[in-house]
Amino acid sequence: MTEVISTKYNRPYHHGDLYRAIVEAALEVLSESQSTEFSMRELARRAGVSHNAPYKHFADKRDLLAAVSAVGFELLAMRMAEATKELDGPRMRLAAMARAYVRGGINNPALYRLMFGGYLGGQDEGRPIIERTAAHNMKALIVDAITCGALGRPIAITESNTQTIDGAILVFWSQMHGLTLLLADRLVGPSDKLEELTENVLQGMLDGLVNSIPAVPEGVWVGPPLAG
Repeated sequence: MTEVISTKYNRPYHHGDLYRAIVEAALEVLSESQSTEFSMRELARRAGVSHNAPYKHFADKRDLLAAVSAVGFELLAMRMAEATKELDGPRMRLAAMARAYVRGGINNPALYRLMFGGYLGGQDEGRPIIERTAAHNMKALIVDAITCGALGRPIAITESNTQTIDGAILVFWSQMHGLTLLLADRLVGPSDKLEELTENVLQGMLDGLVNSIPAVPEGVWVGPPLAG
């Protein structure tokens, strides 16, 4: 069952808050329909404004969806941070973030696919800066847990450790991303086993990283990067 988004933007529209109103309408439509095949006119109708009003803030639909994706990353980061609020140990924090990550993707697959899919990629393989910034902030939560000792020992944030830290993030993200999509596409199930499946994959992955962290090759980025 998909989740109808409730965000900080979810307040009655008033004059001067058009940007928020259009983004909120897009989040609602995406949650309800699980499709990006909606029109700017439909969003304007939902927000109670003229059909040309969205173009005051968004050049086109791709521009709007970049803002929606950025909010998706903000929400996911917020849920991941919330999941760790009462936890002290870095491994417990990383595990809690992984559970929140998978749960967020399963609750709204269309938003998750917008965030991590290729829809917003440009011809230069870049992605909108508003989205990249929000994704970078989410990545920082994972970096903090890993460097604080989630994998058995603290890892100092130094240039010489960058490839090791990124290697740990890549393994973590690959496992959680793959599991999220497999569950969302019902290639793994049933849905009532989501928590148990996530826990089994997660603990096996963390145990493996404790024994060995495969550093990424030089020049590889694990991102998306802030620079285009």
